Amino acid sequence: MELPITLRQGVERLLEKVLLPTLKQAAKTLSDRYRAELRDGRLHMAEEIAVKAYLATRLPATYAAVRASLDAVSEARPDYALKTLLDIGAGPGTVLWAALDLWPDLEQAVLIEASAAVRRVGAALAAEAMTARVAWLAGDITLDLADLKPAELVTCAYVLDEIGPVSLPKLIDRLWHLTDDTLLVVEPGTPAGWQRILAVRRHLIEAGAHVLAPCPHKSPCPLAPPDWCHFSRRVARSRLHRLAKDADVPWEDEKFIYVAASRHAVAPPQARVIAPPKSGSGKVLLKLCEKDGGADEKLFTRRDGDVFRLARRLDWGDAV
Repeated sequence: MELPITLRQGVERLLEKVLLPTLKQAAKTLSDRYRAELRDGRLHMAEEIAVKAYLATRLPATYAAVRASLDAVSEARPDYALKTLLDIGAGPGTVLWAALDLWPDLEQAVLIEASAAVRRVGAALAAEAMTARVAWLAGDITLDLADLKPAELVTCAYVLDEIGPVSLPKLIDRLWHLTDDTLLVVEPGTPAGWQRILAVRRHLIEAGAHVLAPCPHKSPCPLAPPDWCHFSRRVARSRLHRLAKDADVPWEDEKFIYVAASRHAVAPPQARVIAPPKSGSGKVLLKLCEKDGGADEKLFTRRDGDVFRLARRLDWGDAV
């Protein structure tokens, strides 16, 4: 999965005069902060060079994860015609670009982002390419949501690792209150990110929300540590990305986890593929999270006919 061409061109323009040693150091500092999940009162991207490092090394991967999560929403709700978006902790507009790529008739978007440097870069990227009315607002996601108007789709992507667990229930309550239709939360596909999504999922179910994806049920998650639920998207690295990270491989796999919940009930899928399929001659082994709340590996062979042919086409993260 690649960035939309207009976004990619905008990123290239912003990065064309940045010195590589400066970008490499900023990328390392940013990566270290993300990996440590630091909550030291400082913004991860307080300075413009940190934002540019994010554009070079993280934006393609987070875009792919967000777009895959939005695709799951669209698959669960094929009739969904998004008009209004509220993105909390918006970064440089990752969700906005993914939503517009999927729902080009989006009319209005409000993006909440604490970092002035990030807002400036995000606004510059969007200035010449957006047909939707876009408002960038400063705000601390744990404090400054009181005066916002609800939107059809509310999103919060790669944000919860920056707030303390004690603040999570109140934040989710507020996000759900602001949701007219669907709430989407995306986190890194780590065991810690999975645990945060589980907490969000439990809270939303208790509030009466209907889970759209990825879970085909409302039962407790059937997985237990050291296993955890997550998905993956392969992302092509640009030349600058490889140089900034001293990477030899021209691609990377972005692991992520998400939950989408709606005020409207939909018929859940029978199952979802929750691990990479294992294929062999005339057979395929799928690990499935199923409608009855269980998770198990199932073997399909040529003897299963049409079911086998369907199973061979399924990939990690697909609904069945």
